[in-house]
Amino acid sequence: MRIAQLANFIGPASGGVRTAVAAMGQGYADAGVERLLVVPGPTDAVEETEAGTVVSVRAPRVGGGYRLIVEPWRVVDALERFAPTSVELHDKTTLLPVAMWARRQGVATVLLSHERLGDMLAMRTGLDTSARAPIALLNRVVVRSVDRLVVTSGYAEREFRSVAASARCPVTRVPLGVDLKTFRPVPSRQRDTGPRDAGVLRLVHVGRLSREKSPHLAVATAVELHRRGVPVRLDVYGEGPYLEELRAVAGSAPVTFHGFVAGRDALRRRIAEADVALSVCPGETFGLAVLEALACGTPVVTADRGGARELVDVTSGGWAAPYPVALADAVLDLTARPRDHLRAGARRRAERYPWSAATEAMLAVHAEVTGLTGLVRASA
Repeated sequence: MRIAQLANFIGPASGGVRTAVAAMGQGYADAGVERLLVVPGPTDAVEETEAGTVVSVRAPRVGGGYRLIVEPWRVVDALERFAPTSVELHDKTTLLPVAMWARRQGVATVLLSHERLGDMLAMRTGLDTSARAPIALLNRVVVRSVDRLVVTSGYAEREFRSVAASARCPVTRVPLGVDLKTFRPVPSRQRDTGPRDAGVLRLVHVGRLSREKSPHLAVATAVELHRRGVPVRLDVYGEGPYLEELRAVAGSAPVTFHGFVAGRDALRRRIAEADVALSVCPGETFGLAVLEALACGTPVVTADRGGARELVDVTSGGWAAPYPVALADAVLDLTARPRDHLRAGARRRAERYPWSAATEAMLAVHAEVTGLTGLVRASA
């Protein structure tokens, strides 16, 4: 089996896509699959790695630090040299011409949808209904262009349910995963020996400071708790264009913006030392930040809608309508429960989502669409 993974529109807010592509790609290689990864870059380049060949295609910047492949034929050139048995698309807009090439060549295509376009556009622009018709049209084109659509949650699946059925495009749900070795709890004796204010509720939010990640809602939740007189501290980790706006939202509340944290272990420790993680975006189709917090043994409060809600249960966190008052209530409800039980429940919840399970499910999808069953060994 030879799988080509294609990712486009790579930039600072695409960390989840990068993480998923890298984790699955390594799993493919470990399972004995020949793997090619094609991504946009500053120059044309080819790199051989332990997880397969990585081809960077020269692509211009398009704003916000993103690069976008605008010449699909350059991707096709790389694919023709690699001769894949299947192509895995991680972009459902700009790479559709590649799917058309694959269909002409008899190469199977799998599209993994990472976002609901309508919700993402609404959160970025505040326009709730004006783009519904063109997005519905695009979704119809998408399901007619690929052999299999993969979604990561029930919330993500609902966007495509009717159009996929009408196009007879099979839809498979494959939850993503988390690195359970990197993201792990801090032993209690270490967690409680660091500098902290006695009796202060420690909150953490990790994510890009852009509207589609809803950092404003996390900050406003901490502000609401502070307004109620709750001793609270929110530590925000991440960069983005709305930092100054978020500082204004925070006002005099105890919210600290730490920026980007280099090193996953350093970030893991900061997440694990918090009492509650706020991951409250109502438009997430999955929620890798939720899983990373849970894996660290930190209970999560999230919105009562979206894919992230599907990751949290009563043993590992809480949820509420995506408004500061409701989310503040959920935080206080969570802190009234036994802390050690919640931390253990959070870790157990994350352990349901190892990357090995996601990789094996995706390999099964590729085997089905190509008919090449029994040609890969089980990943470790």
